[in-house]
Amino acid sequence: MTTKRAEPPIPPPTILSFVKDLPNLCSLAGLACTLAAIYFSLLGVFSVAMIGMIWAVAFDWADGLIARRIKNRSGSDRVFGGQLDLVIDIVSYGVAPAVLLMSYSDFNPAFLPGAFLMLAASAIRLSYFSTFGLSDKAQYTGLALDNNNVFLVFLFLFEGFFSTAQFSIVLYVFGVLLASLNVAQIKTPKLSGNPRNVYMLGVYTLAITAFYAWRLSEHLLNSPI
Repeated sequence: MTTKRAEPPIPPPTILSFVKDLPNLCSLAGLACTLAAIYFSLLGVFSVAMIGMIWAVAFDWADGLIARRIKNRSGSDRVFGGQLDLVIDIVSYGVAPAVLLMSYSDFNPAFLPGAFLMLAASAIRLSYFSTFGLSDKAQYTGLALDNNNVFLVFLFLFEGFFSTAQFSIVLYVFGVLLASLNVAQIKTPKLSGNPRNVYMLGVYTLAITAFYAWRLSEHLLNSPI
């Protein structure tokens, strides 16, 4: 009687093997935009920070669209990509807006509670989503975090109508409101799942980029040498 020899376990893929996956590359490009947004927020160059924040959303939405169009994508690629998205989302939609608020307020400690609420809400929101996913009607519970950046870059269009002190308060209140909506028991649609919405975001991203690039050029031209 012969016994069948057990097959050796298949080793997991290497860590860096997932980097060559196109959707993951797109996610990492969004992370690079977020890093730029944080960097320029700290420098006080908020026009460039806004460009980085909206491009982070654009890459975030694009990676999902690309992933759905790739045939025969492995299960490990999908799982890894989903986890990578979650980690990047808390940086893009939690850390970056919190840093923006603190930097714009000139690091006033009175703004720390608001920054913490924005960051904590993003962590709670992502933890809830990773546990329960979408609802039975393919909707999010709570406002999806990518909306935070979309609304914040739109809010900054009106910065020139306020003094720095006034707009700091506006930004504080708006940030806390977004944080409240992120964890509210409301149902919101999954906008990034519709290709038409992705293309509309692309147009919005280009328009926002053009506006803030123009605002930055105006500032540089009017700055004393």
